[in-house]
Amino acid sequence: MFKNFSLLFYCFFIPHLLFSQVLPGEGSNLNYRLIGFSFPEMKKTNNYKVEIASGSYYNEESFKKNIIKSINSKTNKIIGEVPSFGKNYTWRIVYTEEKGASKGSKFYHFKTGMSPNVDTNINRLRIIKSTGKNNGSYIFLDGNKVLYDMNGHPVWYLPDIDSFVNENCIPRDIKLTQQGTITLLVHEKAYEISYNGDILWKVPNKSQSNTESQEPYHHEFTRLGNGHYMVLGMESGMFRLNSKGADRNPGNPVTPQLKDSAATVVQQHFRFGKILEFDNEGNVIWSYKTSQYFMGQEIINRRNSGETININPHDNSFYFDEQSSVIYISFRDINRIIKIKYPEGKVLADYGEQYNSGVQEAGSGLFCKQHCVRHSANGYLYLFNNNNCNLGRAPKIVILQEPVTDTEILKKIWEYECSTEDISKDELLDNTSSGGGSVEELPDKSFFTCMGVPYGKVFIVNRDKAILWSAVPEKWNQDEKKWKIIPQYRASIITDSKQLEHLVMNEEIEKR
Repeated sequence: MFKNFSLLFYCFFIPHLLFSQVLPGEGSNLNYRLIGFSFPEMKKTNNYKVEIASGSYYNEESFKKNIIKSINSKTNKIIGEVPSFGKNYTWRIVYTEEKGASKGSKFYHFKTGMSPNVDTNINRLRIIKSTGKNNGSYIFLDGNKVLYDMNGHPVWYLPDIDSFVNENCIPRDIKLTQQGTITLLVHEKAYEISYNGDILWKVPNKSQSNTESQEPYHHEFTRLGNGHYMVLGMESGMFRLNSKGADRNPGNPVTPQLKDSAATVVQQHFRFGKILEFDNEGNVIWSYKTSQYFMGQEIINRRNSGETININPHDNSFYFDEQSSVIYISFRDINRIIKIKYPEGKVLADYGEQYNSGVQEAGSGLFCKQHCVRHSANGYLYLFNNNNCNLGRAPKIVILQEPVTDTEILKKIWEYECSTEDISKDELLDNTSSGGGSVEELPDKSFFTCMGVPYGKVFIVNRDKAILWSAVPEKWNQDEKKWKIIPQYRASIITDSKQLEHLVMNEEIEKR
């Protein structure tokens, strides 16, 4: 009886187990051309070879005639690239034993999907300059919903997520996590997905420790090193304002009025922001409301030309320095950055424009309408400065040195004015960045930068201000018969081959 059971086990269960370990699985429809092939290890094998043929084949002769690529490896995991989207492919593994004998596996079949976003007759990433220094890197463009190599070739596209991804969907902040997954914001919802587009986690509508209903999530969503999730949210409500600042007022709305008297109390509806940290189960385990900072601040003195109070901080990015337990928050519309201690929420410093009593808003200081504040490996702040206070001037990358003592001030130690060499001077005034944008320091201290909306150019510049690589995302306009720039909110880059392997091999999926 036992022998019969063992025979059945090896005849039926083991082949199924081996088949389930083969990726891409039989009949897979993939949203990428850069593929992680994995298969069972074989004893006494010193070489594995993946053979790929263009088309669908089931016999040796037809398969061999159409092989387009062979990839050798010492391990049972191989990354390979097929040439096209919207095509069928057949593949197999050839095992070579230590004695030199080779044996091929059965044939497996998959298809690469198709999307207008990766159809280069419709959308493209036009390379302006490439020194070759950054070959091997890959970039996510959220305006295109695509991952590109540095030659402008699309290798992955964002598939349908919760029925949200379509031609009119504009995701934000697509980036790789430390865990080898992808995070992004879509329609004010925050998602973590796999390379295949499977939803691994999303911000819940409600949780046991969060009695508030789902709110709009915006601008920045990050998975932390400890596996938790941090995202920007909204805080709306009535606030009572006076010469000393703001405090929370749950009373009924009134028509805001402002008189000359400094003692006048104004009640008005404002939108502030907050940062929320979720655990893996979707519980809010930490939060910080930015109204905590604005209460008691001189922000009440910020007036528009009509002398009415103009408070719309518009928090548009945060950066969590996990090693130092410090969070930086950027407020675009008041040209300010604050630094808070985590988890206490104590404000350690604030940088940027101040609004003293009776003084009209004027000047940009060190930055204006800034975006994407970050902290460098050598201890400096850096950001993408939209520079909107200086009409006709291009955006800048700015590096800032924080004060160490009470007598010091924030200092600008380096800046780079973004170029628009591929358009005319007249177009420059109409197309320079007015919003969005991002900047990311690379391991060699150069900067990968996205110029945002509406001029979505992406480039890499080193500290000597030499352009190492640059490109412009474009869409074909059939009515005008010309290529038009695709605006971007942000862009991100993958420079580490180990990170890329973690993503493409879907190793995080295997753990869950």
